[in-house]
Amino acid sequence: MSEENLSTTGDELEQAIDDATEAVHVQTGRLQELEEGAGGEPIGLDSLMNVPVQLTVQVGRTRLTLSQLVKMGPGALIPLDREAHEPADILVNGKVVARGEIVTIDERYGVRIASVVSDPRP
Repeated sequence: MSEENLSTTGDELEQAIDDATEAVHVQTGRLQELEEGAGGEPIGLDSLMNVPVQLTVQVGRTRLTLSQLVKMGPGALIPLDREAHEPADILVNGKVVARGEIVTIDERYGVRIASVVSDPRP
């Protein structure tokens, strides 16, 4: 390569760096405008207390073939993957948050929380 070509390549590289730096500066300015214009009060925990969540109590699971499933009818028993004394999983929006025991309250089922999971996982 000649000295002239190196100089041109160096100039083009410097120009590309300058253009990239300017683009980042412009984007940063836009972000600051968004932050300043956001306004309003920050969302506190109290604001979220009325957000509905889905709570599910899972007693157990099993896997069946389609053939086994279609043969079932009233009175069929489905064995689950848990012992009768094991706690049921309590899920909030699909994540296990606690474990508890199944109880009856009047003529309905309920769950008594036995432990809270410290690291909720799906």
